[in-house]
Amino acid sequence: MSKKWLFGFLGWAFFGPIGALLGLLAGTAFDSLSSSGQNEIGDGNNPWGRATSSGGYSTRNTSSAQYRNEQRNSFMMSLLVLATAVIKADGKLSNTELQNVKSFIRTNFGDQAASEAEGIVRQLMVKDINIYQVGAQIRTYMNYSQRLQLFQYLVQLAQCDGMVQAELDVLDSIAGAISLSNTDRDSLLNMYRQQADSAYKVLGIEPSATDDEVRKAYKRMALKYHPDKVATLGDDVQKAAEEKFKKVQQAYEQIKKERGM
Repeated sequence: MSKKWLFGFLGWAFFGPIGALLGLLAGTAFDSLSSSGQNEIGDGNNPWGRATSSGGYSTRNTSSAQYRNEQRNSFMMSLLVLATAVIKADGKLSNTELQNVKSFIRTNFGDQAASEAEGIVRQLMVKDINIYQVGAQIRTYMNYSQRLQLFQYLVQLAQCDGMVQAELDVLDSIAGAISLSNTDRDSLLNMYRQQADSAYKVLGIEPSATDDEVRKAYKRMALKYHPDKVATLGDDVQKAAEEKFKKVQQAYEQIKKERGM
């Protein structure tokens, strides 16, 4: 596992529960770095400053580019930890789920990151993950739109090989831990369902809603899920976020067709 890559993505969470989990995985790499006499660890892409071999952090101004990198780093590490929690829900690591994680990481962070992410997920499978402690840290470092995007990917991961009740229960716990509203949780879950009222739940309304309420709900959810809301995560993640936006549009078009609006 590349020490530079791991520590570069670890810095943002070094003192929290995510950092503690990943720090367990990085111990050997840290020892190797210390013995080699290097003074700095990672590539500096963390909001705490550059980590040093003495365990402290240097202080320096963070540029806009660095801030965007930090946002991507925090998103990816949160994704790996919570994705592992979802995968563990049914007691096994399926190849489909693992390939789904690798594909997403590869698209957004490159081939090397995808390969090393697989190693992290496999090691995290044997660690205890406290969803509520992790969720508290995520609430601190991610805005609401970023948390919505994170949860959408976790839902996709769970349904890639057929969502089971255990995975649904974990997703429900994660939604609560990262403080998503029940309406938004149900909206994202129903984007991948084919039930009679799924389109209404995607828009966050009941089938008894008036036509005017349907229109207002569509505008509200389209604004909430607009890809620009996660622009700081980079063009790749912003493009991936377009799926939520399209799902809202599809739900609206389905309801309009059914009602003759």
